Amino acid sequence: MDDETRDESDVVFEVRDLEVTFGTDRGESKVVRNVDLDIRRNETLGIVGESGSGKSMLSSTLMNAVVEPGETSGEVTYYPPDDREPISVLDLSESELREFRWEEVSMVFQGAMSSFNPVKRVRGHFKETLEDHNRDVDAGMERARGILEDLYLDPERVLSSYPYELSGGMKQRALIALSLVLEPEVLVMDEPTAALDLLMQRSIISLLRDLKEAYDLTIIFITHDLPLLTKLADRLVVMYAFDVVEMGDTQDILYHAAHPYTRMLLQATPDLNVPVDEMRSVEGNKPDPVVRIPGCSYHPRCPMADESCKQEEPPMVERSPGHRTSCFYHDEVDEAMPLRSDGEGSR
Repeated sequence: MDDETRDESDVVFEVRDLEVTFGTDRGESKVVRNVDLDIRRNETLGIVGESGSGKSMLSSTLMNAVVEPGETSGEVTYYPPDDREPISVLDLSESELREFRWEEVSMVFQGAMSSFNPVKRVRGHFKETLEDHNRDVDAGMERARGILEDLYLDPERVLSSYPYELSGGMKQRALIALSLVLEPEVLVMDEPTAALDLLMQRSIISLLRDLKEAYDLTIIFITHDLPLLTKLADRLVVMYAFDVVEMGDTQDILYHAAHPYTRMLLQATPDLNVPVDEMRSVEGNKPDPVVRIPGCSYHPRCPMADESCKQEEPPMVERSPGHRTSCFYHDEVDEAMPLRSDGEGSR
């Protein structure tokens, strides 16, 4: 599938024909399949799908961080903001990757506690990162204090604390600050709010909006929680069965979703303003990564599927400018699977 053509200066990551494969006792398992995607500079891109849909693996390929025995094929090209040549990420050496992963692209993982050494003060994590990348420690620590303040934390209290002395929300914000201390261009966030309560999730989302503007960031936010992205993401990528099945501007996806799976995700979103009988679960089982069924990967769970869906794989097509989907019946989905009747309130 082809993403929309963009001016090269507007693209920070270009992904083409990307696949990730693992060999298993049961056979070859593809956990990312034939993905083409452009990520635009200074946007917030949300990648959403059920657990096991391939979204975290896709994000790992952007840093060439797929663990063995996984094998990555295709092209991942990073375009620096200056006059440097484009970087082929999958061709970087180990030493080049070490620099790339912190100085160009940084990642915030789910579960901040497991990202910190519990017997080292937070200050030590910042200093170690700066020293490992041959940065001026004094200048870097001053920057760290500024980032922590921007995250509404007391820098001295946080830096002098051990991780276990901080709340979950404080640890997560400290981890975000650590990921920004080397001034990366891109921040990849893999389920960063999953372990936090609802109020702290909303707080983190609000802070990320402010950080994006203050630090001129491109943010890639991976989550299974679609409502979490509605106030943050400029564009959404929806993954199912290790493929991208829909992509487009957030508002287009929310109000004019073209793929039945995306509509099922929206209908399954809890909402106190919606009658219970209008809410639907995403029925059926997640696909097996080893057994690739013929036709559309979603057809066993799709209420619109017919014989053609069971036999042929739908191509990625443009439904409207910038809004693409892989469904034979995207023009009929409004009638067959109408979104909730409450309109704007449901999302």
